[in-house]
Parts: sequence; structure tokens; C-alpha cells
Amino acid sequence: MTAIALEPAVTDETRPSFVSRLVRGRPDDPAWVRPSLVALLLLTAFAYMWALGASGWANSFYSAAVQAGTVSWKAMFFGSSDAANFITVDKPPAALWVMELSTRMFGVSSWSILLPQAIEGVAAVGLLYLCVRRWFTPAAGLIAAAVFAFTPVAVLMFRFNNPDALLVLLLVAAAYATTRAIEKASLRWLVLTAILIGTAFLTKSLQAFLVVPAFALAYVIAAPVGFGRRLLHLGVAGCAIVVASGWWVAIVELWPTSSRPYIGGSQTNSALELIFGYNGFGRLTGEEAGSVVPGGAASNTGGLLTGGPTGLGAGGAGPGGGSMWGATGWSRMFSSEVGGQVSWLLPAAMILLVAMVAYSLTKGRTDRLRVAVLIWGGWLLTTVIVFSYMQGIFHAYYTVALAPAIGAIVGIGGTELWKRRETWAARIGLSSVIGVSAIWAFVLLGRSPSWFPLLRFMILLAGISVAVILLLAPWFRARTMLAIVVVAVALGLVAPAAYAAQTVSTVHSGSIPTAGPTVVGGRGGPGGGPGGPGGGPGGMGRPGAQNRLGGPGGFGAQGQPGGGQPAGPGTGHGMFGPPSLGQNGQGPGQSQRGTGPGGGLLNGSSASAAMVAALQHDASKYTWVAAAVGSNTASGYQLGSGKPVMAIGGFNGSDPAPSLAQFQQYVAQGKIHYFIAGGGMGGPGGATGGPGGGKSGTSSQITSWVQSNFTAQTINGVTVYDLTMPNQ
Repeated sequence: MTAIALEPAVTDETRPSFVSRLVRGRPDDPAWVRPSLVALLLLTAFAYMWALGASGWANSFYSAAVQAGTVSWKAMFFGSSDAANFITVDKPPAALWVMELSTRMFGVSSWSILLPQAIEGVAAVGLLYLCVRRWFTPAAGLIAAAVFAFTPVAVLMFRFNNPDALLVLLLVAAAYATTRAIEKASLRWLVLTAILIGTAFLTKSLQAFLVVPAFALAYVIAAPVGFGRRLLHLGVAGCAIVVASGWWVAIVELWPTSSRPYIGGSQTNSALELIFGYNGFGRLTGEEAGSVVPGGAASNTGGLLTGGPTGLGAGGAGPGGGSMWGATGWSRMFSSEVGGQVSWLLPAAMILLVAMVAYSLTKGRTDRLRVAVLIWGGWLLTTVIVFSYMQGIFHAYYTVALAPAIGAIVGIGGTELWKRRETWAARIGLSSVIGVSAIWAFVLLGRSPSWFPLLRFMILLAGISVAVILLLAPWFRARTMLAIVVVAVALGLVAPAAYAAQTVSTVHSGSIPTAGPTVVGGRGGPGGGPGGPGGGPGGMGRPGAQNRLGGPGGFGAQGQPGGGQPAGPGTGHGMFGPPSLGQNGQGPGQSQRGTGPGGGLLNGSSASAAMVAALQHDASKYTWVAAAVGSNTASGYQLGSGKPVMAIGGFNGSDPAPSLAQFQQYVAQGKIHYFIAGGGMGGPGGATGGPGGGKSGTSSQITSWVQSNFTAQTINGVTVYDLTMPNQ
């Protein structure tokens, strides 16, 4: 067997130095390649880092956990929401670790929390270029990197503090390691692939494993050693994945529950249940304990997610209408909710993938194009199928995981067709890619009719014209052909880049952010107002759309007592420009309750100066300066005061922690100062556990007990109960 040939052999005497390779690039690269790559990476860095502080705490749920991890190493290890280690976030903590290292170096601010995501994004773009360029042309690598970099949802997530940024970086790095492993059947590189995927598992659970079938199949087919050795290598890599993904889980499971935080998102205080249930197979089946159950109903949410006037249906459907997170099926990636996030070049990628398969059918098993089909095509198809048909919780920003595969296939497939442009089949393929992309951009831009309405017509006209010209390619001169290529690439990028630019200029907050301008008819996540399927009172609109507040019983951006504005850092600093924060960290164009394009749903609370003063008064006497139902309510008060706030019931208030007896014991021991009313994921009913209240039975019991035994008082419009002063 022979390894896949890549470059001419070099000796130590002829090998360029590291600095030379860094500046000049590969010896066989044309002079324009390295400047183009540097320009792309600088532009990407600018887009990802511009005025990072403008979004305030972004997702305050994770920002509060980062703040806690900056105070307590134990909280950092477990991913606790508070420094007193009451409960964890509902994800493994790897993404938090990176942010917490940043905040330990630079202090807690929106900038230091969001900076790692931007750096991860630039690194992922650079790695994708290296991965594609290693086997294909510089143009293929640059196109792949550019498509990835300016996919709107990628721009969004690399400027936001959800775990997806680190997840995508690790998966791209794993693809690069797989490429290196296949070249010479390198067990070392294959084990590195396993370690990277295992770390991605500690970032976002089972989603990290979606690429495993593609990578494993590529290795077992194409590695240049005997079949038995290939299987042995995969077995070793499998063991490495188990170790890399399981060490933290094993420690948590073996740690005495009495001395560690409750595992948020689980119903039994178990990391295994969280990973394989709520964050795992429950996402596929819809049976997520404490969240959703089959038929679009909900568990422990007071009817919040059951459709009808006070609930959320499945794209307009009531109970029994299928997935409450939108209609499932092949069209999901092209829907109003998802299409503008990631699907601009998805039709083109599918066409090019078919062409790549056709060209590689007659090749040997180690052929680079054939292996690329397995790696990138397997990644794309597996992820698209899972996202399209999963019945559980699904948000549009998950699709950032598709962006690297789309970019790689467009870059590789496009340049492969271009090399064969002398044939009619290749020219028809190229024309189809350009024409279909222009038509689909016209459709997507039409979903935001008031946003640059002429752009869609310009793209359509130019796209159809270039598609026709490409059919006549052999009759044009070389310079003309070069101009056509530049225009064709620009046409593919201009529409998503415009969405990306709008995303950069917009403040984003909450737990469910979306990229781009408001669209018409989107279903989206909870909390939307009328306008699309599932809208109406308490219905669902597109996250990021205007009129984002739900009707009676719906849930929007914590507008009920105990809520308030999206939390901001107060003193955040942007990069390459001012953050332009308004009061309490709000950015321009964002109202108190998070409406308007850009802001996400499930925003955290914010603490007024009077509330901060109350929470900080004699704070050293208490383990928690306050308790509130739901992490989004607790997070803003914790970030504002800098002191631990207990998030009763975890993220959505549905976890059975603490029990009423445990809470009563904490109060009797003087460990909690205030109880902040409201909270959960509900609207006005959320304060009492009535319709619309996103609470578990235990959360409602605690709320009722507090209301019966303590006197309500108001601090700057927020209802609180002093738990050190029971009723007589």
C-alpha cells in the first residue's frame, strides 16, 4: 500500500523554515494565495471581534456561570451556575472552561467572555482552509473558508457565548486530524481525532458524535494499510473517544452528591441522564424529561408548551401536532426559521456533492476526491438528516455545525467542476450551481421584503446571466474567464455576507439568538408574537423577529415581575470600536424587553442599582444573596451583584432542585437572604405557577410556601421576600 501523494519529497536542507512557510505559504502556491488568506482571516477577525461588548452579557445564563467559575475553581470544574455550587448549567462545561480562563486573565466583562468565541471562529476558518488546501487547490481552500466565515449563523455564534463556537472549532480540527491520519494511516493523528471529538462531546454532548460515522468510514475505506490494521486503529481510536469524552462524566458520577452541585437539566441529579436524555436521545425522540414529551405536550411547565392560547404549538399545531419545535422533514433546513441562517449555498452544496460522487466513482479507494466525499459529504448529510427530523428541542443556531461542511463541498466541488469546464457536463453543473444559488438567494431575501429590496433582484439577474455565460465558457479568453470566476464566487457570497454584516451590526441577547434581519412567516422559538405559523396569543414567532413577546401565557424576554431588561455588564468594552451600550448594557435598537431584530429569546433579568445594593448588603452572611426560579431570572441578579444567586429548578425552572424541604432547611439556616418573585419561563403566570408558568412542581411549591410565610416588598418595581423575616 502507498500513502496518498500530496507534495514532492523534501529534505531537511530544502524544507522551508516555519517563518518562511508562515509568510510565504506552500512553495508551490501562487504568489496571490497567502495575501488572500491573510486578508480573509483579517476580515473574519474584524467581523467577529467588532464591538463585541455591544451585546452585553449576550446569553446571561452562560455568562453567570462564567462569573461563578471565575470565583470558584469547583464551580469552574462542574460548570456551576453560581459560585456557591447549587446547580450546574444544562451542558457539559468545556466551553465554559475556555471563557473562564479568559475572564480569569482579563476580568469579568462581556468582552472577555465573548473574545474566546471570536478567536475560535477565526481559528476554525483557518483550519478549514488548511484542511481543504492540503488535498486540493488554494482556490478550493479559500472558497471553503470564505463560505464558512460569512455564513450568517457562523458570524452570529462566533460573536456569542453559547457552546457552539467551541464545538465547531473542535469538529473542524477533528476533520483536519482525520485528513492527516488517512494520508499515511497514522494512528497518532487518528487518536488526536478521537481526543478532539471527545472534547467536543464535553462541549455539547452527543451532537459531537454526528461526524463520527463519516470520519470512521473514510478511514476504514481509504487509509493505505491492510483492512485488519485499519480496524485495529479504529478500535484504538474508539477507546480514546470513550476516555476523552468520559473522564469528566465519570468524575461527576463518582463524586458524592452531597459535596457537588446538582446536575442541571437532569431529573435525577445525574450527568449520564443529562447527556443521554435531555441533551441526547431525547432531542431525537422529543421525550426530554423536564422539558418536552411526545405530541408537543410539556412536562412540569404548567401548560406552557402545549399549544393553544396559552401554549406553543408545532408550527401552529396544538397538542399532538408533531414536534413543538417546528415541522420536521426534509424542508426544515429551508424553512423561514432556518433558511436565512445557513442554507444560502446548501442547494449548491448538494449539487456539487452529487458531481463529486460521480467523478470519484471510478477512482481508487485512496483517491482524495473520493475521501473528501466521505468526510465532508458524510458530515453534511448526517447532520442535515438529524436536524431535519429530530423531534426534540431544536433551535436555528444549531445549524452552525453545517457551515464547515457546506464550505468544504462548495470549495472542492466548485473547483473540480471548473477544472473540467471543457466538458458540457461540468459547465451544466457550474451553471446549475450559480443559477440555483441566485434563485434561492432571491427567495431568502424575499422573506425580509423591507430589507434592501433591490438586492434580491440584482442577485437574480446577475446570477442567471453568469449561469448562461458559463455554458459558453470555452469560447471566452482567459482573462474573461477569470473575471467570470470572480463574479460567480462573489454572487455566491454577497447575499449571505449581507446577512452577516447585518448580524455584526445588531445587538444579540438571550438564549435563542438568530442571525440576519426579521423575516416574514417564521415559526422560530418560543415567545414570538403574531405573524407566522404558530403565532397569535401565546404562540411562536421567529426568534429575532419583531413583536417577540408572547401573548397571554406565552413567554418572551422576562417582562414579568422579577424580570426586566436583558442584562448588560454595565462596563463592557468593545473591540475596534465602542460597544455603544445603553442603560443596563442595552445596545442601540433594543427595547427593554428584547424586541426587534437581533435580540434573542429568554433574556436574563437585570438588577437596578437599588436591587444591587440590597443584594450586596451583608452579603458575606449568606451563601446565596437571593433565590429565583429559573436560571435566566437568577443570572442577571448574580451578574449585577457579583454574588451567588440560587437558580431554583435550573435553566427553565423544571428541575426538582431543591426540594421544598431542602429549601426550607436553607432558609432556617440563614443561607438565603431574598426570594425574587416571578422567574421561570412563563409570562405573568410564571410568578405563581399558573398558566404559562415554566416551573416544576417543586418550584411552584417553594413559591407558594414563600408567599404564605413571608411578606412581599418591592425594590424598584421588583417583588422580593426577605427570607430572614418570616411572618409572625
